[in-house]
Amino acid sequence: MEVRLTVNGHAVQADVRDERRLCDWLRDERGLTGTKVGCREGVCGSCTVLLDGRAVRSCLMLVAQADGHQVTTIEGLAPSAGLHPLQRAFVDNAALQCGFCTPGFIMSAVAFLATDPAPTRDAVADGLAGNLCRCTGYTTIVDAVLAAAAAARSEDPGVEPGAR
Repeated sequence: MEVRLTVNGHAVQADVRDERRLCDWLRDERGLTGTKVGCREGVCGSCTVLLDGRAVRSCLMLVAQADGHQVTTIEGLAPSAGLHPLQRAFVDNAALQCGFCTPGFIMSAVAFLATDPAPTRDAVADGLAGNLCRCTGYTTIVDAVLAAAAAARSEDPGVEPGAR
């Protein structure tokens, strides 16, 4: 079937098999290997991408379901030079070790912070609960999301600290 979608800001038209998973298509056909494939059951969160700004598990989606939508992968977050603020916060807060889960956590955090720009520690933990990490113990991941949120608020005078 033919699909038309936007991937990381670029219009894409492609012929895909009906049963092709979005995660596999992104990695194998588009070369966007930052989207990791872990469990293939929607449990681990490693394959999380944004679909129209909403975090989704790309292992549970067919490419056909993304037809007409905007998909953002970890590669699409960063500006042309440098890192996205959440990527920088993960580095600065040592929130990664092996790095396999990191793209999924960051994509989930982007969607989460769009809805809650001034979260509490508990809110971040709840917001990222669908992502699994076997290395870090989660504390530094939550620290990184809180640091990125604080940095974003300090750059945006229109957002009051503690505002939701």
